[in-house]
Amino acid sequence: MSNIIRKESYPYSFDSSACATCEGRCCTGESGYIYVTRDEIKAIAEVLNIDINELRVKYLFKKGYKYSIKEFKYNDSYECVFYDRESNGCKIYNARPSQCKTFPFWDYYKTRVDELKQECPGIIDE
Repeated sequence: MSNIIRKESYPYSFDSSACATCEGRCCTGESGYIYVTRDEIKAIAEVLNIDINELRVKYLFKKGYKYSIKEFKYNDSYECVFYDRESNGCKIYNARPSQCKTFPFWDYYKTRVDELKQECPGIIDE
């Protein structure tokens, strides 16, 4: 089975096997927002075995009318609060938000492939 993922209308493919070596660049780096829906909040709370209110207090913040996952500063970078540096992975992988699941196939990168390549070693030109 191939690790190469292609999506229609994107000028690149993605080799998911590169995730094992990249040190979570999509989970770290510049500060940003990782928005979560009500259903995603519920799923994350279940994976962490905590109630929704505890999840909101510990791991989320309100941005406008939406919730986003907190991040913290580590050296010169910002990291998602659920990024596990030791395992180079996500503590909530099975309940990660759709924003995380769809990376690197974001509309933003359709015209910024060079920028994406700097962040993600799994990008392959089509």
